[in-house]
Amino acid sequence: MKVSNLKINHLVNPLGFDLGKPRFSFITSETSGKSQKAAQIRVALDDKMQSIIFDSGERDDIDSLAYKLPIKLDATTRYYWNVTVWADNGDTGTSETSWFETGKLKESWRGKWIKADLDDKIHPVLSKEFSISKDIISARAYVCGLGLYEMNINKEKVGEEYFTPNYNAYNKWLQYQSYDITDSLKPGDNIVEVSLGNGWYKGRFGFEGLTEGIYGDKFALLFEMVIKYSDGSNTIISSDDTWKARKSNIIDSSIYDGEIYDATLEEENIYKTVNIDLDYNKLKARLSLPVIIKERLKPIELIITPLGETVLDMGQNMVGWLQFRTNAPLGREIKLQYGEVLQEGNFYRDNLRSAKAEFTYKADGKETLVRPHFTFYGFRYVKVVGWEGEFNLEDFTGCVIYSDMEQTGSIETSDPLINKLILNALWGQKGNFLDTPTDCPQRDERMGWTGDAQVFSGTASFNMDTYAFFNKYLFDLGKEQETRGGMVPYVVPAVNLSGGGSSAWGDAATIIPWNVYLHFGDKAILEQQFDSMRGWVDYIKRVDDASGGARLWTVGFHYGDWLALDGNDPNSPFGGTETSFISSAYYAYSAGLVAKAAKVLGKKELAKDYRKLSKEIKNAMTEEYFTEKGRLAINTQTAYIISLFMNLVPKKYRERTIRDLESKLNSDNNYLKTGFVGTTYACRTLSENGENELAYTLLLNKDYPSWLYPVTMGATTIWERWNSILPDGKISGTGMNSLNHYAYGSIVEWMYRNMAGINPTEEKPGFRKAKLAPMPDPRFKYVKAKLASAAGLYESEWSIDENKLLTFKFVIPFNATATVILPKVKLQDVKLNGNLLKDMELPSWEQADNSCVDLYSGTWEFKCTQELVSL
Repeated sequence: MKVSNLKINHLVNPLGFDLGKPRFSFITSETSGKSQKAAQIRVALDDKMQSIIFDSGERDDIDSLAYKLPIKLDATTRYYWNVTVWADNGDTGTSETSWFETGKLKESWRGKWIKADLDDKIHPVLSKEFSISKDIISARAYVCGLGLYEMNINKEKVGEEYFTPNYNAYNKWLQYQSYDITDSLKPGDNIVEVSLGNGWYKGRFGFEGLTEGIYGDKFALLFEMVIKYSDGSNTIISSDDTWKARKSNIIDSSIYDGEIYDATLEEENIYKTVNIDLDYNKLKARLSLPVIIKERLKPIELIITPLGETVLDMGQNMVGWLQFRTNAPLGREIKLQYGEVLQEGNFYRDNLRSAKAEFTYKADGKETLVRPHFTFYGFRYVKVVGWEGEFNLEDFTGCVIYSDMEQTGSIETSDPLINKLILNALWGQKGNFLDTPTDCPQRDERMGWTGDAQVFSGTASFNMDTYAFFNKYLFDLGKEQETRGGMVPYVVPAVNLSGGGSSAWGDAATIIPWNVYLHFGDKAILEQQFDSMRGWVDYIKRVDDASGGARLWTVGFHYGDWLALDGNDPNSPFGGTETSFISSAYYAYSAGLVAKAAKVLGKKELAKDYRKLSKEIKNAMTEEYFTEKGRLAINTQTAYIISLFMNLVPKKYRERTIRDLESKLNSDNNYLKTGFVGTTYACRTLSENGENELAYTLLLNKDYPSWLYPVTMGATTIWERWNSILPDGKISGTGMNSLNHYAYGSIVEWMYRNMAGINPTEEKPGFRKAKLAPMPDPRFKYVKAKLASAAGLYESEWSIDENKLLTFKFVIPFNATATVILPKVKLQDVKLNGNLLKDMELPSWEQADNSCVDLYSGTWEFKCTQELVSL
């Protein structure tokens, strides 16, 4: 019996995070037991677990998804913990020891905010020399640098992460990071150096005007190092005006434009540092996951283009940078330019708009491994200018960076194109989950568009453990609402984009936290976000009341079904579905989610109030948009889809609406004309309303517009538009055309939920109880899916043999249960693990032509004994 995957707040060994009231989670496996009988959690001050400060004792109420530690923690303290689990079969197991360490909590800062006594456009390196003459037992550094910082101790980079202190609403709060630097220090003389770059805080960024200095116009550093010695004494080294400064070798840095690095610059001048006035009250221990190099890729080809350009092909549209080794002569300038696509065989980057996306390196004549420090790029192709001598592809490495999330889900099918589509969506998540869920990672935008994040949040949470990632993003979202009366800005952080309040975009406030709760089963996300969720719906209700209180949302600007293909104006991105219909639908949907969250949190009266509001909106929509005979007034694919998915259709009209959706799709030759809103729910709506075959038809279409069209065109990520690249290979436009834009990758959620059949349940979220309801299609020979859920590993597989007989295989983890639903098959025609299902002592029943059975932990194989006729 194995107890593993120990996490605090869904983090492994978190150092210096804001943990609030810490929640412990763990997974039990490798046992024939079915359920957890009891568990015990112990917390100590030493890794030998001898100085115990908390012992839960053997208890039957410890939830492995989220057990809240009921003691107060001290600041800057490392705690160790382990778990013992007892199973119902008598097995017992104890985990290895894990740890977490608190930040400063409410401790005041001894360090002062300082800056270099230099022009604020000059990139500085701030430093402090110090000496150590005693034996060290531990050393920590607590740091915040603005805009971005990298810290070196004794000329070596500290830690593996980049882009600290990360990307958040700096005007609302500032994150500081904690570092264990014990092994970085040495006896005798030491030096700490902190290099600063522009980043999102200070550099050229934003949407309206692409301005500099959105959050601040000065580089700044706050630093505190605590060294503890074996004799019980300690030394504290803090930032103050005794620190020194010099000009950095980084001449300029920009999120959009790249970086200029001059290795020949040997700055001998030493400059003073001065104290500056910044708000200490905004400081908060980190929430952001570390942004690290998650993968390394080698170029697959060196291309000499028709124009004579030298271009490296990475084979994958990725996010990060190209690291290279060079011994170029003194003064040689090497320039890298980054782009997503070739045009007529030549390097191209016009779709990046004003973003230069360059890296310039001026060599000092020494062999060096070179990388940028304060920028990243979205690219597949790199144009190299100024390289001397032959190219050795081994000298170049693509460093793939994103927030440090564990990949939890995977799907494999018998169709290679579908497998590529799944992989493309995953790469879209990798590229755009860099601290904030951005819309695109390459052009002069790269902002946390709420609509994109919302529609992809389900897929994202199947693919990866997104709890901590979304926890930070939603914290930012709530902060932005506080000064906007509950209104959600279009992007989070809001940067300098003043607008907000669009349906589907603002509904990120309700949909994302609910999705996270469903996937991970930790209601702390709802506790943190409830005021935000409620604030968004209350904002809409105030707008509704001010315009007459019709319980419809008919005013304000909305993006509608963004980039849909059914609008009257082919040049308009807004689609053909009435925006008031979409906004009213989300109004009802979000009110319902607030009601559900209130129920989970025990807020019974609020749950009742928001259920009532949601019902009032649905009734108003029925009166406004449905005729007496059930015809929906808006004849678009998206209108039918969201009516059905969001349960807006009166029960007596539901069958007609399904048939009307089918008819509408048939009239469009069974091709989607939906945008960001309709596409998200299209296949789920069809599969869950008796039109599974049509859902698969949409999936398998290969011509434009379809999910597979980009795959057939060689895409390695998801495109922003259905036709970002035209059939002749030319890019369809440059004004708004990203080749790494994950919104349409939301189809992968349907693949997990309906194709593979793995679903969380509201009854027992976090996959403590799952609904396993795969919906096969004979155009596939097999589908295999795995999900390392919060409750443990699920597997779901189905296959169709040469005799058209179906086999289903499932793995359900320890201490979890599942209801299995087999489509269009009778109990008498199913064998489970070699025995007739109808003869087994398991809860089983037939419902709507399906066979259903409740199962517990274990491995299960169902074989259908009747030939597959129709699904």
